[in-house]
Amino acid sequence: MEGDAIAVVQSVLSGIALAIGSIFAVIGAIGILRLPDFYSRMHGAGITDTMGAGMILLGLMLQAGLSLVTVKLLLILVFIFFTSPTATHAVAKAALGSGLEPKLGGKEEGPSKT
Repeated sequence: MEGDAIAVVQSVLSGIALAIGSIFAVIGAIGILRLPDFYSRMHGAGITDTMGAGMILLGLMLQAGLSLVTVKLLLILVFIFFTSPTATHAVAKAALGSGLEPKLGGKEEGPSKT
């Protein structure tokens, strides 16, 4: 009876982690489509990579229990947490170095109405 309760809690926590990861992935995808410039879009991609994938992997680890699969998923998670922010920073620095300027301010450029 106690083992059944633990399995239910494990399944619920896994489902919550998978749902949160999916929500972060969808928010990141919307950010990539809707944000105005390259640097803002990279922020959306970073959310998707780090938090979305991290929570999905956490949910999968909870589903797998204590096994070799969990160890492999943990290694993937550590790899993503180190490489995703580093790659995002490198791409942003390369874009800035090549002359791509970020879009700053909220004022629209165009003819004045005064």
